[in-house]
Amino acid sequence: MSRPLEDYGLIGDGQSAALVSRDASIDWLCWPRFDDDACFAALLGRSEHGNWSIMPVAEPGELKRRYCDDTLVLETDFETQDGAVRIIDFMPLRKRFPSLVRIVVGLRGTVPMRSTLRLRFDYGLVPPWLSSEAGGVVARVGPDLIAVRAPMQQTIRDDAIEAQFDISAGERLAFVMSYGPSHLPPPEPIDAEGALSATLRFWRRWIGHFDDSSTAWPQATRRSLLTLKALCHGPSGGLIAAPTTSLPEVPRGDMNWDYRYCWLRDASFALGALLRAGFHEEALGWRDWLLRAIAGSPEHVRIMYRVDGSRHVEERVIGSLPGYRSAKPVRVGNAASTQHQIDALGEVIQCLALARRGGIPPSQREAEVATRIVLHLEQVWQSGGSGIWESRGTPRQYTYSKVMVWAALNSFIATLADAATLDAMTRARLVALRDTVRQEVLCEGWSDGLGSFVQSYGGQAIDASLLRLPAVGFIAATEPRMASTIARVERELSEGGLIRRLKAPVDAPAEGSFLACSCWLADCMSMQGRRDEALAQFERVLAVRNDLGLLAEEYNVPGRHLSGNFPQALSHLALVDTALRLTSSAAERPGG
Repeated sequence: MSRPLEDYGLIGDGQSAALVSRDASIDWLCWPRFDDDACFAALLGRSEHGNWSIMPVAEPGELKRRYCDDTLVLETDFETQDGAVRIIDFMPLRKRFPSLVRIVVGLRGTVPMRSTLRLRFDYGLVPPWLSSEAGGVVARVGPDLIAVRAPMQQTIRDDAIEAQFDISAGERLAFVMSYGPSHLPPPEPIDAEGALSATLRFWRRWIGHFDDSSTAWPQATRRSLLTLKALCHGPSGGLIAAPTTSLPEVPRGDMNWDYRYCWLRDASFALGALLRAGFHEEALGWRDWLLRAIAGSPEHVRIMYRVDGSRHVEERVIGSLPGYRSAKPVRVGNAASTQHQIDALGEVIQCLALARRGGIPPSQREAEVATRIVLHLEQVWQSGGSGIWESRGTPRQYTYSKVMVWAALNSFIATLADAATLDAMTRARLVALRDTVRQEVLCEGWSDGLGSFVQSYGGQAIDASLLRLPAVGFIAATEPRMASTIARVERELSEGGLIRRLKAPVDAPAEGSFLACSCWLADCMSMQGRRDEALAQFERVLAVRNDLGLLAEEYNVPGRHLSGNFPQALSHLALVDTALRLTSSAAERPGG
């Protein structure tokens, strides 16, 4: 199957999400939670690995699609020789059990239609036991039950649920797929039209809190915020990195990772963007999720967690799936979860400090958690690690990791130390350590030969994480050492105006440009007073969104396509943050 990632739209209910192709095939769904097994996995294989297609029987001509304004309700219009039809796809907010609704609307003429639904549990491997009951067809496998109801006869054929019907102008026919545990009766039917109205109201009411005047790019920012809201797990407050696994960073390569978890790395990025956009409730939920997830001793903190805060995300390979465009292996779980990344602890402290400065009410445990972390960093800050890019090689002394130790100490001393009631001796010790870390980075993280900060101590390579140094307050973007580093990043890591994380290998296929890094460069340019260049840089990121405003982790410039897991929270967080920062910096300029 393997359609281009640009072909997909996202629908979701804040607890799970589905990807819908341009021709209205649902090719990916993990149910009932983001990090549960997929029951539609055609995205990583073929239709027999699970999907749901509703299409005209005749080959359609023109296709159009759009989100209903300010919502995650997706409309797809088909034009055929017989007439025109619209499919409305959405996932209602849950009451007890989740549902996915597809409403077929006749627009013109009478159009013969076909629905083919293939449920395949355990990531496309296991077909369910299907039976006609409860006013529809019920699928059961192990602990899972899915009921599929439609206003016409559905037929069970070859482990699939099929229906053929005609739709005439003015008619509306609703298909509803609902999940429940297999030891209980099938979930009760829902009112599809009522659910549609409620879903439209929910999304519009939520995004209505955003102030369009805060950015010069209100529509792009609103769509990114809606996407981020869809990736927030409502009950826990956790923000997943993406709703997918194993979409490759390198075409046909093996850089295929599972992103359906919550990364500590995203902590300060997420909280800062949400606060700046005015969404304090989501920022509070993320802060509280963070405090629950990392409860206990700092030495046991993981770099990522499941949406409920549980720790175990052991990695395994799904051999039954051929992979997106034959990129193997397909991985479930993520072995990077046990890596040592001191920068992740720095992100946590940054997050807590941002929350305090942003007016989020302090948590009873906030000061205790922050104190434990900085005292732990005092003991381990000189150790090597895997770095922000989660290298699976030998641990190294990454410059960005050390900068985040400095940022943690600096933020703690400035914002959180008073609440921690530290004694004078401990506070003085942390101040001295902060200054020691800074001096070490300026010495060991700098290369006179390159005239640049470097990726790791003693190395001669650079990476795009260095663009974050001004953002965390370590060094001004206009300071000569940072200015020369930014210039080197532009020379060595730019491709088609977008920025890679790392320099492309000479003798191997390269991953795409990392879209968040491209936004970070725009931020640096703005801080240097290079406003026109910053705007052009940001516009290049906006230009690679798909027609629905969605971004993956990366963009493959030679192939002109999105790559990596999709849609990706960090890309949309960076878009929101940069859109707000660039507008704010313009307002602060004389006459701006």
